[in-house]
Order: sequence, then structure tokens, then C-alpha cells
Amino acid sequence: MRNRSVVALLLTGLLAIALLAFGGTGILESLAGSPTPATSSSAAPVPEAPVPGPAEVRTPAAVPGPDAAPANPSGLPSISESALPAEARRTLALIRAGGPYSYSQDDKTFGNFERLLPRQSSGYYREYTVPTPGESDRGARRIVAGAGGEKYYTQDHYDSFTFIAEGS
Repeated sequence: MRNRSVVALLLTGLLAIALLAFGGTGILESLAGSPTPATSSSAAPVPEAPVPGPAEVRTPAAVPGPDAAPANPSGLPSISESALPAEARRTLALIRAGGPYSYSQDDKTFGNFERLLPRQSSGYYREYTVPTPGESDRGARRIVAGAGGEKYYTQDHYDSFTFIAEGS
């Protein structure tokens, strides 16, 4: 009988430790029906910060709207949208409209195997063809768009990229 009492006491202790480790003190409080006493310390209690009233609430400054172009997260040189070749500007317009695209390879995952763009999870980047006048195939020019809205232009088939500063 004594062994059962010891086992029951050990199981109760382990249960209490598990509740504290995985559920915090809130579970013990709800089981006991009273708040868990705070640990004693010689330091004075820390007062709670006051809740700001309506006049004290601050709104963030310069929050970009939904149509705002993303900042350059890459550190790569940038090019203004207006400085892009006309074909690249037309491709940007197609991307914004969601297509239709002239090439079946467009709007497909870009792997970033060259690692020139910021590292992101697989599927983050999509690529789009920028037609090159006089070329019989897709040519070397592309726009690569990130899921965060940022876009990059390459004129040399991924050997280099420039960040596109949209709207400028």
C-alpha cells in the first residue's frame, strides 16, 4: 500500500511539473480556483504602463498604401520604370494585369540559382519574358517578380539584375 502512495505522489508531482512546463501557471490557477502566488522578491513591483487615451494614440508615419512600390530589399542597383525599354514596360503592365502572357514559360517559378537576388523560399520568385526586337526566340531579357511585389530586370539572362523602381 505504501508503494502505491509513493507512486501516486510522484505522478502528481510529475503532472504538476508538466502542467507548468507546457501550460504555464494559468492551468494551475484554473484547477486551483485561485491565482498562483507571485514569487517573492525584494524589488518593488513594476507598475503597469498606462493605456494611452484617444489623444495619445499615435499612427505610424508614412505607412505605404497597397499600391506603393516596395523598397529595394536587394542592395542591387536600381532603374526607374521610365528608363526601362518599352518592351519591359509593356511586360510590367502585363504582370500587373495578371496576363495574358505571350510565352508559356512566363509566370513560372524562377529558381534564383545564381543567388544574385535576395534568398527566399522556393516559389517566391516568378519570371516573365521581355521580348527582344529582332530575336527569333525569347531572347535574354526578363523581369523577375518577388511575392512581396518587388521586381527585377535582367538584360543578360540572369548574369546581372537591377531593381525596378516602379512608378518613377
